[in-house]
Amino acid sequence: MIELDNKTALNVNEEFLNTIASALTNKEIELIITDKQEIQEINKAHRGVDSPTDVLSFPYEEMPMCPLGSIVISAPHVIEISEELGHSSDDELALLFIHGILHLLGYDHEVDSGEMRKEEIKLIEKFRLPKSLIVRTQG
Repeated sequence: MIELDNKTALNVNEEFLNTIASALTNKEIELIITDKQEIQEINKAHRGVDSPTDVLSFPYEEMPMCPLGSIVISAPHVIEISEELGHSSDDELALLFIHGILHLLGYDHEVDSGEMRKEEIKLIEKFRLPKSLIVRTQG
């Protein structure tokens, strides 16, 4: 389900991420774990924002056998935020993965009326994840 390209030393619980992905889609997802420099380069090239970020999502064209898309996550961000907020890096990675998948599924918190946040809350509760993503993204 997940095609993992981990370019870092971050330990990735693929089984848990596959469980999350399976709950949302039957399509494959490319997951790239990278460093701050590369995610900044990708962010600049595709969004025109010259700064590192935590997660980026790139949906693929809708075709029957096509994967859902690619999610790029910054390993340093995962480590920094999990330490700052006192939860595991597995939990932080799962929170960002959920956020990325919802974007691939067409949700967009920048323009919707809270639908994406509601879905995130449901998934965070379903998978018993820390509620830090909800708190830090409100407003």
